Amino acid sequence: YDCSLLSDINRLFLCHTLCTSESLLCEEWASYGVFYKYQPIDLVRKYFGEKIGLYFAWLGVYTQMLIPASIVGIIVFLYGCATVDENIPSMEMCDQRNNITMCPLCDRTCNYWKLSSACATARASHLFDNPATVFFSVFMALWAATFMEHWKRKQMRLNYRWDLTGFEEEEDHPRAEYEAKVLEKSLRKEYRNKEKGQQLPEEAANKWQQRVKRVMAGVKLTEKEKLTWKDRFPAYLTNFVSIIFMIGLTFAIVFGVIIYRISTAAALAISSSPSGRSNIRVTVTATAVIINLVVIIILDELYGCIARWLTQIEVPKTDKSFEERLIFKAFLLKFVNAYTPIFYVAFFKGRFVGRPGQYVYIFHSFRMEECAPGGCLMELCIQLSIIMLGKQLIQNNLFEIGIPKMKKLIRYLKLKRRRPVDHEEYMKKKQRYEIDYNLEPFAGLTPEYMEMIIQFGFVTLFVASFPLAPLFALLNNIIEIRLDAKKFVTELRRPVAVRAKDIGIWYNILRAVGKLAVIINAFVISFTSDFIPRLVYLYMYSESGTMHGFVNHTLSYFNVSDFQEGTAPKEPMELGNQICRYKDYREPPWSENKYEIAKDFWAVLAARLAFVIVFQNLVMFMSDFVDWIIPDIPKDISQQIHKEKVLMVEVFMKEEQGKLHLLETWRDKDKRKGENCNSHSPRSSMSHRGSVSSCHSCHVDV
Repeated sequence: YDCSLLSDINRLFLCHTLCTSESLLCEEWASYGVFYKYQPIDLVRKYFGEKIGLYFAWLGVYTQMLIPASIVGIIVFLYGCATVDENIPSMEMCDQRNNITMCPLCDRTCNYWKLSSACATARASHLFDNPATVFFSVFMALWAATFMEHWKRKQMRLNYRWDLTGFEEEEDHPRAEYEAKVLEKSLRKEYRNKEKGQQLPEEAANKWQQRVKRVMAGVKLTEKEKLTWKDRFPAYLTNFVSIIFMIGLTFAIVFGVIIYRISTAAALAISSSPSGRSNIRVTVTATAVIINLVVIIILDELYGCIARWLTQIEVPKTDKSFEERLIFKAFLLKFVNAYTPIFYVAFFKGRFVGRPGQYVYIFHSFRMEECAPGGCLMELCIQLSIIMLGKQLIQNNLFEIGIPKMKKLIRYLKLKRRRPVDHEEYMKKKQRYEIDYNLEPFAGLTPEYMEMIIQFGFVTLFVASFPLAPLFALLNNIIEIRLDAKKFVTELRRPVAVRAKDIGIWYNILRAVGKLAVIINAFVISFTSDFIPRLVYLYMYSESGTMHGFVNHTLSYFNVSDFQEGTAPKEPMELGNQICRYKDYREPPWSENKYEIAKDFWAVLAARLAFVIVFQNLVMFMSDFVDWIIPDIPKDISQQIHKEKVLMVEVFMKEEQGKLHLLETWRDKDKRKGENCNSHSPRSSMSHRGSVSSCHSCHVDV
């Protein structure tokens, strides 16, 4: 920090204060060994400013709130582990005495298989698909509402402590790019008028030169000229087309991964290795998720750069408008990129398969893939966990540590390649501001907030399928706080301090994600898991009032003689058995309306839709009730603010009373002087001249 413009005493005091603050931050904040301590938010705010202080305060509140969510998630997971041996549907699937022959999973190359071979998948699915997950979904919706209210109260406390309660953001000045664009528009308009010979009456012959001089002198053209939607229409059109193209690119990549899964499953099915055939689903799922993770990480970096470029060509007027537009575009693209593969597994996989003898095909050769016998919830859990953990470990941690170190190494190697004299000069002890200048420039808080908001989506949107998501988020954030602190203190140039009283547009995004989480979890529980079909069977079709017979109830019958030509397996079925089973609610082949949708399907569908409506409205009502019952301002803060207002009013009244008393004093003094003048009034004509002179002198004194 260059203190050369200050006096010696002030320079020493300022440098001592900065060094002391930085050393304290390094020891008590930017160190992994103090992960169990609270953050020194006040010191962070003094050193970096209110805007960065609010970010770390929000991150600390979010991490603290993950502790109860993690505890409840662990309890739900342990409940699934404790009751897995008591789960009747998984026990029936693992019972080899049932000897249920299932229809092949692909055409020709796949053979018939036994339902008992999916025992491990069924038992694992129960860990995440049990009645406790419904409770956990409700809990997480209320947790999100409580977190938002807790943050508002914490933010109000910080505003009061940091003297921001009466702070109003000043109107932002137009950006330099905006002013240049307005100047270009003004000059272009004047040039067109000059060509037409229609010079404006108030403009002189060299008026454009004078305007350029005024602009260079600081006079803003933005007070007269503005960029309209017509000026920005090409940029808006470019933005719309680019965003649609990138969303389409994401969908195309997900579709390509689907083709990979289908083709790989068919290729492994014809493998001569028994172990390869038995682990087809695990192999395909794991490799496909890894491909999705790599693509997501690459596209995230690409979409961040494209979003900034698209915002720049719009030429927003102020820095605040620029930041909000950039955040909206980046969040939209990264949200679609991160969650599209998960949405496919949750809501589309296994929904458009068709039935044996009449399957749905892609490109007339690839058959749509089906869910596992235990449902798609287990695969959704695998997809969510790998993507979430992969993004946290690779993108959020390794990139934040590795990329700055790599840039440092590259800069060092470049300097070393210079002439030895230059290198020796570089190795000499430099001033502090020179060392800081060689650090990475501060790129804003948008990347920091973005990774946490995406993580918040993983924690809340699909939490019904992965109760351990809050635990992994908590472990990541404990490291993330210290990692970000170390990066801000040692790896980045110290940013310019900016005052702010809230986290801005990020709060609205958090609220939107919380509301969306209620809807998505309702559909996950209703359509992805088997919770609703089990309830329908238990209360409508079970003869014993238990779950015995549920697996057999969900499997339909198919006569192998009804396979389309060229789609039947090469290996025939066992002698005397011409029926295979598949998961669906359809009429049997011996029925009059064979293979038509059965009435059980409509009963389950009605129950699913009813559950979505009831769950969504009930949970949203409870969330709004939590929002209403918890005040935004803590009681002690509101009382203190009220006392301060009362004291201000009292001080103001005392000042007014003092002014009034002073005016009354002056009025009494004037009145007394007037009475003195009247006391010298003339009593006779002989003293007329003297009295006039005395009254005259009295008035003059007054």
